[in-house]
Amino acid sequence: MAQISIPLTFTVRRLAPELIVPEKLTPQELKPLSDIDDQKALWCQVPIIHFYRGDPEKRNKNPASVIREALAKVLVFYYPFAGRLKEGPTGKLMVNCSGEGVLFIEAEADVTLKQFGDVLHPSFPCMEELLYDVPGSSGILDSPLLLIQVTRLLCGGFIFAIRYNHTMTDGRGITQFLTAVGEIARGALEPSMLPVWQREFLSARNPPRVTCSHHEYDDMTDTKTTIISNDEMEQRSFFFGPIEVSALRRFVPIHLQNCSTFDVLTASIWRCRTIALQPNPEDEMRVTCVVDARSKFNPPIPLGYYGAVLAFPVAISTAHDLCNKPIGHIMELVSKAKSNVTEEYMRSIADLMVIKGRPPFTTVRNFVISDVTRVRLNVVDFGWGKPAYASAANGGGGNIPGLASYYIPSQNNKGESGIIVPICLPSAAMNKFVKELNNMLLQDNNINHILQEQQKLLASSKL
Repeated sequence: MAQISIPLTFTVRRLAPELIVPEKLTPQELKPLSDIDDQKALWCQVPIIHFYRGDPEKRNKNPASVIREALAKVLVFYYPFAGRLKEGPTGKLMVNCSGEGVLFIEAEADVTLKQFGDVLHPSFPCMEELLYDVPGSSGILDSPLLLIQVTRLLCGGFIFAIRYNHTMTDGRGITQFLTAVGEIARGALEPSMLPVWQREFLSARNPPRVTCSHHEYDDMTDTKTTIISNDEMEQRSFFFGPIEVSALRRFVPIHLQNCSTFDVLTASIWRCRTIALQPNPEDEMRVTCVVDARSKFNPPIPLGYYGAVLAFPVAISTAHDLCNKPIGHIMELVSKAKSNVTEEYMRSIADLMVIKGRPPFTTVRNFVISDVTRVRLNVVDFGWGKPAYASAANGGGGNIPGLASYYIPSQNNKGESGIIVPICLPSAAMNKFVKELNNMLLQDNNINHILQEQQKLLASSKL
């Protein structure tokens, strides 16, 4: 089940970074972001990565050239991406649609796709080479809103990596954009779904009024907490297929048997992670569930809208209860937190941002889970077919190691579909986490073979 990255080194040769501008003249204007977009929680850059297999029929085509040309065409429709963010009065973000362009890098690497292993999962070796951080490009303000690198591989395949400014869009929005790039790369004249801006749809009301509880934005900056250092951090990816999920469901009480896989996984991982970190029993622990709230609105959000429509509801429990109460209790906390997200909840968040000056969500003893299994990045096709992997480039957490993780759609080395979960913890805590998780899984007599399979997987993994 656990998949450990084994070092792989290779050389990447890059051409000089260039700015790709819209193929045609586009409007020069200022476009304000919504009050959901510009909250401090989204002031970050998000890297994602796609691995594509080679196609013998396309051996004379350069994927970087194909994508470069398609980008210029797509930016005519998505011209705000070619602009730069500015900060207005009271911290309000707006896009200066200047047409300056997005950063693009063409590269090649002396490695094959097969060398990355049979099962692709974070963390990826030499990630800093596969998505080069161009000096001066990583700011939120006055920086390119997209950074793209296309790296050709020896086998004829290629790696497409992109870093996007999260205030501009979310996972569903970037998938919409990349799908459009793929469509035009394959010969379409325009995207099948035209983009919709309309960020005023999620702007604060007048007058703003906070009508819901939003503990995710509690000010806990002065609370004493244990800071996880960058030193001696370890990342592993854990695969949860039908067998593993079934084993965890054995702990679910009868009245919760219809619960989602998200609830089962989140409750189990939150418990195992808490036990591994060994906080004080009285400490307040949190798990934040990133919720795509598009389905909550009536009338619905316009089709083609590519702004952020995210909420960060939080479940809260003492460490003692997480470690000792039944999994069903923890699942109910997670489920209730998610169920709080309604249209009114989203309106209340937008209003809170204006009233309180766009606070970040708290990171104190928090763990953030983002389920990207339905984002559908794995359907993005630039003409070489669907990717072998398309999702998060790392385990999450940004500048705070271990803060966050993703649920990533994947297959194991047997071809079984499931979910990969990258976890980052200090080495000592990681060992405890693995032990606790295995204890939960191995209580099912039908899966006693998991440890043997895990050892085989680790021994054969190329990563």
